[in-house]
Amino acid sequence: MSTLARVPDVDVQDATETDSVGGVRPRLVARPTSTEQVSQLLSAAAEDDLVVVPRGRGTKLRWGVPPRSVDVLLDLSGMDRVLEHQAGDLIVAAEAGTPLAAMQDTCARADQRLAIDELVPGTTIGGLIATNLSGPRRMAYGTMRDLLIGVTVVRPDGVVAKAGGKVVKNVAGYDLGKLMTGSFGTLAVVTSAFFRLHPVPETSTWVSVEAESPSAATETVRQAVHSQMVPAAVEIDAQPGRPTLVSALLEGTEVGVAGRGDQLLRLWGDTAAVDTQERPRGFPRESESQALLKLTCAISAVPEIAQAAVDLGLHVRGSAGTGVLFAALPDGTPPETVASALERLRERTTAAGGAAVLLDAPPEISTAVDAWGPVPGIELMRRVKERFDPENLLSPGRFVGGI
Repeated sequence: MSTLARVPDVDVQDATETDSVGGVRPRLVARPTSTEQVSQLLSAAAEDDLVVVPRGRGTKLRWGVPPRSVDVLLDLSGMDRVLEHQAGDLIVAAEAGTPLAAMQDTCARADQRLAIDELVPGTTIGGLIATNLSGPRRMAYGTMRDLLIGVTVVRPDGVVAKAGGKVVKNVAGYDLGKLMTGSFGTLAVVTSAFFRLHPVPETSTWVSVEAESPSAATETVRQAVHSQMVPAAVEIDAQPGRPTLVSALLEGTEVGVAGRGDQLLRLWGDTAAVDTQERPRGFPRESESQALLKLTCAISAVPEIAQAAVDLGLHVRGSAGTGVLFAALPDGTPPETVASALERLRERTTAAGGAAVLLDAPPEISTAVDAWGPVPGIELMRRVKERFDPENLLSPGRFVGGI
């Protein structure tokens, strides 16, 4: 019997097909309810050389590359409490399995928010940190790396570590929070985190204008990004055979937003208008069977990269204000076509100071395509992995370079 079954008060069950990670089925599912239980489980798993993959609500479990193997799926959905909200200090703390929406509801009672858009419904705090996911407002507020001020993690050997705390500014040192952010659960298991908050603005408005194509929107994007209207986001939405939509989000006081909106309407011309209905701002796909790419580049190259993706038949949507785009291939695109499109876009984004990665796809695609491509600093990343997880027991193979 696995030593996991001897950890007190923890639910350990046989895994089912619904517990698969990118098509790889684990043997067991363990459901801890505290950092102490996570520590005990990871210590027991390390004793038996069991490979562990953490899961929140499973909304992004296919992202990255499927793990080489999974013995234990560590289900953190039972760790779903908002631990603390200090409205006067604009901070909040929550457990890793807490849905972002639930934490936002708590903060909203004080007219505050974590300035991260929920692109994937049901996303948990731990999932946000693991994937460094952010949306349109990253232009004004930054990403999870910028908003995370404290974190509690459990190393693969069961040792609990903490960094940061309840203040926005911390002393210089090893920034464990930033290291965890975007690591896809390969270094340690995040069990709770502190974030800095922002006040909810009095009002917000989207102003949009259409262009014939992404290339034709170059000046429109430039005007919005470099204007004096201080937009919270500048988004682009482009797909083959349709006009390209450029939208700017204005937030603040009612008087201020109204004035800045009028200025932007005059700047963009007669075809610009205030959105009367909320337009889609999430990923540009209608089905999870569509391969989803993440394209990054210099802000000045956004129209060029978006045009290249559209020319390949992709639907593109994302932040023209930060150079982070998401692109979806048509449903049913075979793996070899996905690989070809990714390689061509990788050449363009690399030349523009960015990268192109396969973010999410069905297992038949993610196992056949080079998801990450060349990664600068890969040897340093491998050394960090070796330091945190020398036995390679935590999410092996899910991250860049087989980490």
